[in-house]
Amino acid sequence: MERIYLDHAATTPMHPKVAEKMLEVMKSNFGNPSSIHSFGRDARYLLDQSRETIAKSIGAKESEIIFTSGGTEADNMALFGVAESYQHQGKHIITTQVEHHAVLHACQKLERMGFEVTYLPVDETGRISLEDFKSALKDDTILVSIMYGNNEVGTLQPIKDIGHLLKEHQAILHTDAVQAYGIENINVNESFIDLLSVSAHKVNGPKGTGFLFARENVKLVPRSFGGDQERKRRAGTEDIASIIGLSEAVLIAQEERSTKREKFKEFKDLLINELQTQKIKFNVNGSLENSMPHVLNLSFPDTNVESMLVNLDLAGIAVSSGSACTAGSIKPSHVLVAMFGNESERLINSIRFSFGLNTTKEQILRVAHELVRIVTRLKK
Repeated sequence: MERIYLDHAATTPMHPKVAEKMLEVMKSNFGNPSSIHSFGRDARYLLDQSRETIAKSIGAKESEIIFTSGGTEADNMALFGVAESYQHQGKHIITTQVEHHAVLHACQKLERMGFEVTYLPVDETGRISLEDFKSALKDDTILVSIMYGNNEVGTLQPIKDIGHLLKEHQAILHTDAVQAYGIENINVNESFIDLLSVSAHKVNGPKGTGFLFARENVKLVPRSFGGDQERKRRAGTEDIASIIGLSEAVLIAQEERSTKREKFKEFKDLLINELQTQKIKFNVNGSLENSMPHVLNLSFPDTNVESMLVNLDLAGIAVSSGSACTAGSIKPSHVLVAMFGNESERLINSIRFSFGLNTTKEQILRVAHELVRIVTRLKK
């Protein structure tokens, strides 16, 4: 039985070219990029090349890229770094109720440290209201952290509009772009983004690597101390092989973005159409128009998500009920709670499908067939 992986929003398989590039570097470039001898200079050259590639992908400067261990560290560096650096200008922070826990839990910690946090609500598509945002913005707001695209339902937030609204305000704009980077065309200058978080393993790169874009005029108190790496913003010897892997994944993502977007949109339409043809009752959680093409969250009335996931897994199909960072949790998705309320049936019958490398049309058709079979049986 062929196993089908439709959980690319949780993590992605490493692209073969990325693995090859990393292995090549691990075999031949072991030098410390902070060393001044030839081995160190070789490693430094690879590090600088990667930084240039990644900076170009979002319209940034090389000096504005800070390599991290992934999206969580990048989010934490952004939030705590700004909060500590700018607290003399105010202690108010704005975020949303549907952020990744790397942002939400950081904000909760900041509240315990004396900061005031406003958690913006969302509508039933998972999108915030610009009017709510304008109402929440205060003179002493120092940081706005709003995700680019939601990892559970795929909804895109109006980041460019928010950036325009903050042009004349002191608040710094951070966006968690972990799920959107590599799929959406992101330019930090066009959207007036000051800080942006990315994780390599969401773009067919290695786990344990990512980066934070930090505009050159943004002050960040470091979260780790030691050497002078990353222009004294993040101490620790850089993981050259993984950074090269991230850089290679970025190049591939840029080259294939348009093709992937069209293909994933086709997969999304195909799955929905097949279910409709078989007269399976379902609801779309989020927006089909204003969302990332690779994420589709569906609610199946009169079913139970745990039973659905088990049955799909037995059929060789890997999907999820939401963020992988809450795997094993019996709590309902905070994203769906924010969208539909605590009493909604969707909290217990929703499944996320996410497409990526190696996903095929034939797989989508088989998934649709298995869904029809499982939903029909469970309803009986």
